[in-house]
Amino acid sequence: MTFEAKMGKTEMREVYRKFLLEKARKDESVVVLEADLSSSMSTDKIKDELGDRYINVGIMEAQEVCCAAGLSVAGFKPYIHTFGPFASRRVFDQIFISVAYAGTNVTIIGSDAGVTAEANGGTHMPFEELSLLRSIPHAHIYEASDDKCLRAILEETYHTDGLNYVRMIRKNAIEIYEEGETFEDGYKLLREGSDVSIVASGIMVADALQAADRLAAEGISATVIDLYRVKPVNEAALLKAAETGAIVTAENHNVIGGIGSVVAETLAELKPTLQYRVGVREAFGQVGQADYLKEQYGLTAENIVAQAKRLVEQKAKISVNV
Repeated sequence: MTFEAKMGKTEMREVYRKFLLEKARKDESVVVLEADLSSSMSTDKIKDELGDRYINVGIMEAQEVCCAAGLSVAGFKPYIHTFGPFASRRVFDQIFISVAYAGTNVTIIGSDAGVTAEANGGTHMPFEELSLLRSIPHAHIYEASDDKCLRAILEETYHTDGLNYVRMIRKNAIEIYEEGETFEDGYKLLREGSDVSIVASGIMVADALQAADRLAAEGISATVIDLYRVKPVNEAALLKAAETGAIVTAENHNVIGGIGSVVAETLAELKPTLQYRVGVREAFGQVGQADYLKEQYGLTAENIVAQAKRLVEQKAKISVNV
């Protein structure tokens, strides 16, 4: 079955807004915090109904995190949002101390992941937040690939104590899943192949599926995994990927510290495997449309195909030499 890239009908920010409203109506402990990005995230549409449980702190992200931590101590369940770089590197100390170290329960939404920041450019284009947040003990870190995946992730955060970080885009994503899809264990096995595995996250899952189709046309069978929970990672999923003997990781993030690092670090201890990391390499963000930027940084199905073929050839040479 080939993958047809169709844009989802529901914006990701609408999924977030509807989730918050649904939970807030049933659970009076749910509170929503914004850092002057209410309209950007569509949460301005629910502030009147939430009343005092909706807090816009202004452009003070550190205050937003500390306020959320304090609300957690008081028995509330805070959800906070701002753009990815401001939800991670700008407030890293507050997240580390006031949330993780203090043992409070806060869910942080970092939007406009990677190249989807587009016109906001390098200052607003996060390629490093997974690297930062993965270093925090006991953090739960997710990246949503489409609207159904995001809804499932948000539901999981509602039932998960501690620090939760959700990396997402704000607008429409390419549709990966059908309605009613179930999500558990932090990953989805989308294709099962024998020659190479592609482990992807976020917007790169669609490219991974397109790459698998192109590889199949050349007689190369590819496993495709959506690694939507980055931490704690499901080691069994990575061992499954390693069965092919070659892995390409694909992410809208720096190759340092993202899912490429997750896979490499995990399998280095459990099952060393040939790997190539498709992702941003030694570069800052820049202004541009997402499709243009994906080409600039090599975040494409074409690059995944090229690297997969190279690994398959390398694997064959090793097998002959052995």
